[in-house]
Amino acid sequence: MIRGLLGRKLGMTRAFDENGVSVALTLVQAGPCWVTQVRTPERDGYSAAQIGYEETKRLNRPQQGHLKNVPKLRHLREVPIEDGATVAVGTKFDVSLLKPGDLVDVVGTSKGRGFAGVVKRHGFAGGPKTHGQSDRHRAPGSIGSGTTPGRVVKGLRMAGRMGGERVTVRNLRVMQVDPERNLVALKGAVPGARNGLLLIRKSRGTP
Repeated sequence: MIRGLLGRKLGMTRAFDENGVSVALTLVQAGPCWVTQVRTPERDGYSAAQIGYEETKRLNRPQQGHLKNVPKLRHLREVPIEDGATVAVGTKFDVSLLKPGDLVDVVGTSKGRGFAGVVKRHGFAGGPKTHGQSDRHRAPGSIGSGTTPGRVVKGLRMAGRMGGERVTVRNLRVMQVDPERNLVALKGAVPGARNGLLLIRKSRGTP
């Protein structure tokens, strides 16, 4: 059995758990997905399955050849396979893979924030708010250390483009599953904007 699904983020809501505590939930429309390719240790050196999601009519010739035995799918990703399990190309999976109580890792693309300063991007405190300071409130401060090393070190936290990156949120609990509508409710927030593409993988240790 495969250990992941592709889906789209629908939005957030709230619900009460079994203890009567209100918790934040993210609704995801997950699947249906089809297996489009199988990786084997003998040929590829590892075991995995390539899955596809969201049917489309717009594919180029190489994509059409790759997907000739399955529906024409827009998004392809690799997910792990459970130890000892076998899957075949063309197999269809849906949200019934998950059940309430499972822990999953969610991979998505964070919201793009454009060019951001160090206070917003890295959480810097900014400069002093008094003692004659008038334009240093959100400035980064010194970026060097004098004669030694005499240059700005690589990787120094500075202002720059923020967001639009691959983000993984781990160990989110599955609260509800609706196989009829391919919906899953996850406890907490997931990366990205509404309608963003998400990869949901079972966390390590989850049966």
